[in-house]
Amino acid sequence: MGHICGKTYNCEKELTLSVIGGKWKMLILWHLGKEGTKRFGELKSLMPRITQRMLVNQLRELEEDKIVHREVYPVVPPKVEYSLTEHGESLMPILESMYKWGKDYLENVVEVEDQVEVSSSPK
Repeated sequence: MGHICGKTYNCEKELTLSVIGGKWKMLILWHLGKEGTKRFGELKSLMPRITQRMLVNQLRELEEDKIVHREVYPVVPPKVEYSLTEHGESLMPILESMYKWGKDYLENVVEVEDQVEVSSSPK
């Protein structure tokens, strides 16, 4: 299909997944899309299990892909804020659909299977 940033993609789906793939990128996008502009520390506190290094790397990749905007304010100490770009905003309906699908799957498949296993287990 094409090359972007030195990577080769066979189809548009593969490209989309490479941009938003992984749980951390989707969570970062979700928080920025739902709650607006955040500082690094605010994002870190919203995702306590992410390491600082991983958050830095994920934000850099999202910035390189033009999904997240990084604004640096010339103050002491330095203030850096992250927000969604227009392309980032356009991903929100996709993330909303993924959230709804996951919620439905959890309620109608996973929890139903758990109930079946509990009711059929020997007493």
